[in-house]
Amino acid sequence: MPQHIGIVACSAEGAALCYRTICLEAPRLLGPHVHPEISIHAPSLADYVRRLERDDWPGVGELMLASAHKLAAIGADLLICPDNTIHQALPHVVPRSPLRWLHIAEVVAEHAAERGFRRVGLTGTRWLVDSEVYPDSLAARGIAYLRPARDERDEINRIIMDELVNGVLRPEAIAAFQRIIARMKADGCDAVVLGCTEIPLLIDDRNAGLPTLDSTRLLARAALRAAIAT
Repeated sequence: MPQHIGIVACSAEGAALCYRTICLEAPRLLGPHVHPEISIHAPSLADYVRRLERDDWPGVGELMLASAHKLAAIGADLLICPDNTIHQALPHVVPRSPLRWLHIAEVVAEHAAERGFRRVGLTGTRWLVDSEVYPDSLAARGIAYLRPARDERDEINRIIMDELVNGVLRPEAIAAFQRIIARMKADGCDAVVLGCTEIPLLIDDRNAGLPTLDSTRLLARAALRAAIAT
């Protein structure tokens, strides 16, 4: 039997998309209607946001670790977090975690390398794009990256935190991402990381103007492969 996947959730929309991806894609590998056992734990998003706003990464890590222990207690075998931003706290979590984790940026970087991308644009919350979460994983595979400009970071962050995490999808937001991605393409990027798990609700290969690296679905597929392989 596949292993039990534990989802350490932060925002509802990203966690829901990750969960749905596992459930919808598993039958192609396992048979009709079959998917691994999946459990999700999420504290209030406000608990995370308060810690993010004061750059309290150990505090973010404690929330993640609490979810990890609760998921381990109900039988999860491996953990994923469908939230790019809070991966910045994983160094505080992994040494004390009861279970192994798949790292979203490492999954995305590995996929980017397999597809032969050489320079990718980064999108996500301001906490993510200011961090080394993606630069470290991309650089380890020889892939260059481009962060958004400061005004672009502010615009992306507002769209994510005010709209996407609340399930609000606006044409103006799509246009904003398309404009930013077009600028990245003009600056030499050959792909773009959708580095917030809600961004794929707005942007994909059909409307981005560049090949997309959908962190949500790539993590879900990696978790599915890991659950089946072990």
